[in-house]
Amino acid sequence: MDQDQDMKDSMMAALENVIDPELGVDIVNLGLVYDVALTDEGVAFVTMTLTSIGCPMGPMIVDQVRTALAELPEVKETEVNVVFNPPWSRDNMSRYAKIALGIR
Repeated sequence: MDQDQDMKDSMMAALENVIDPELGVDIVNLGLVYDVALTDEGVAFVTMTLTSIGCPMGPMIVDQVRTALAELPEVKETEVNVVFNPPWSRDNMSRYAKIALGIR
């Protein structure tokens, strides 16, 4: 396993602390985080989506993403790219999230 993968795993673990306030489940298990990367300069790039376009919690969630990643010593700055393509669907959710929300 290479360092990049270790770093991605650390970043994803940190993002599990970001809870979607409407659903009460973290953004990783909801499948909202599409990709994470860290440059050699310590800039974290997060590609993620929201459960809906115009989600009123969007800015708050993005702030929480920045805060969560700032906990990692390697991360100096975080750029969050919110995309709606591909659109989020329940299929993106982990089994844990589906059970937590009572979705079959």
